[in-house]
Amino acid sequence: MDFDLVVRNGTVVTASDIWESCDIGVKDGTIVAVGPRLLAVPGAQEIDAEGAFITPGGVDAHVHLSQFYETTVGVDIDHSIITNGVIPDPENFARDTFDTGTRSAVAGGTTTVITFASQMKKDESIIAVIEDYHKLAKDQSYCDYAFHVIITNPTPQIVEDEFPRMVDEYGITSVKLYMTYKPLRLLDYQILDVMYSARKLGITTMVHAENSDVIDWMTQHLEQKLMTHPYHHGTSRPPIVEAEATNRVICLAELMDTPILLVHISGGPATKHIRDAQTRLLPIYGETCPQYMFLLADSMRKGDFEGAKCVCSPPIREDKSDQDAIWAGVKNGTFTIVSSDHAPRKYNHPNGKQRGLKDGNLPYGKFRLIPNGLPGVETRVPLLFSGGVLSGRISPQKFVEVTSTNPAKLYGLKKKGSIAPGFDADLVIWYPQTKFQSFKLTNEMLHHAIDYTPFEGIEFKNWPRYTIIRGKVVFSHGEVVGEMVYGQYIRREKSLLPGPRDVWLSEWRP
Repeated sequence: MDFDLVVRNGTVVTASDIWESCDIGVKDGTIVAVGPRLLAVPGAQEIDAEGAFITPGGVDAHVHLSQFYETTVGVDIDHSIITNGVIPDPENFARDTFDTGTRSAVAGGTTTVITFASQMKKDESIIAVIEDYHKLAKDQSYCDYAFHVIITNPTPQIVEDEFPRMVDEYGITSVKLYMTYKPLRLLDYQILDVMYSARKLGITTMVHAENSDVIDWMTQHLEQKLMTHPYHHGTSRPPIVEAEATNRVICLAELMDTPILLVHISGGPATKHIRDAQTRLLPIYGETCPQYMFLLADSMRKGDFEGAKCVCSPPIREDKSDQDAIWAGVKNGTFTIVSSDHAPRKYNHPNGKQRGLKDGNLPYGKFRLIPNGLPGVETRVPLLFSGGVLSGRISPQKFVEVTSTNPAKLYGLKKKGSIAPGFDADLVIWYPQTKFQSFKLTNEMLHHAIDYTPFEGIEFKNWPRYTIIRGKVVFSHGEVVGEMVYGQYIRREKSLLPGPRDVWLSEWRP
């Protein structure tokens, strides 16, 4: 057959099957054949997988890139800045851009990222925000990418007039809402407005669920007691804070009969609320992240201030029972996807984690002022493969399901997330296990622009040997070999997972 690329002798894994001694034939960036001993015309590129696992390219559905607003520490930002594709004051930018973030992604086996165009509180339109974010991403990505839109000002014009344009003109079929962070949070009334429109248009609504008032109250009273060490970020947000907001937004979604995704769930109580809703057949989906599967709150106790490296929201939990609940939720299907929530700030940078030291109580600083977020786009896939599959905690099929197939289905990426004819040839070829030397991770091994990794010192038993996007090798044997302009913007369709049920709690109908 006329192939451009043939990957031979692999153990191919999908969300449902494992096929040993299997070949994959690729033409024009698309998988056209999967089976044993494929015949290829002379001149086709061939890669010998040597019996190793081949999995679909990772789809990381929760990645923050080229975002220069500091919204997690109470900084009031009213309007978006129109950048025309240039990061303002790049010398003082403390995060990952599209180029550094997607370079890191492909080095860890991720072939598609979904990032966030963010509306600010007094923006009267989301169209200008989307257009400007396109300019920041254009010709800057090593991997394929798509956008969510963060909604902070859901005016009637936006939800009634601009949401349809967002879907039809830009192929954006998901929005994210916050129940916390002053510059971002919405009231329940506003959340219902968004859900009402989202249901009509087939938009997936993502929700960061934490009770903002409880966090503010706890933070104020902890500061009065001088309990401001980075570790007390977690003290201010015990699991019940996440659980209450999770239950509340599930109730709103049930009232509106609309699907939602609860993002970055960290604790057992919130996980139980999601599971209970799913048991009642509500279209409620869950997302968790590697930091909640591999780290505990002791990581925020390091040194006087070094624990700031692990400050994120919701916080990494204290009790191992919460971590166990997260793993159980991945295995039993409560969590539809595992994303990175890659939202890093440099540690040794005045606009990064060091912000937490600017307002006294040294040497501990104030956790309230520490920008929230961790790096993780490069480590997500290898962590789940090494610490999940190779440790026996999850099956290879479950790994593929939560890191690739389900994210693609949930967010309408119809050609991503599986190894089958008609899908994009996005592949990860792992090392044969007998030929791989385990190692302990250091930040110097990674490809992001951030000066630390929260997973420093964790042992990895395998790592992607090749990352292939649309039939092109972009990462090989530890080196990024792709080009920054190769990544394409992906227009998405509606979610392929179950949606509204047409079941109502009263006589009201939308």
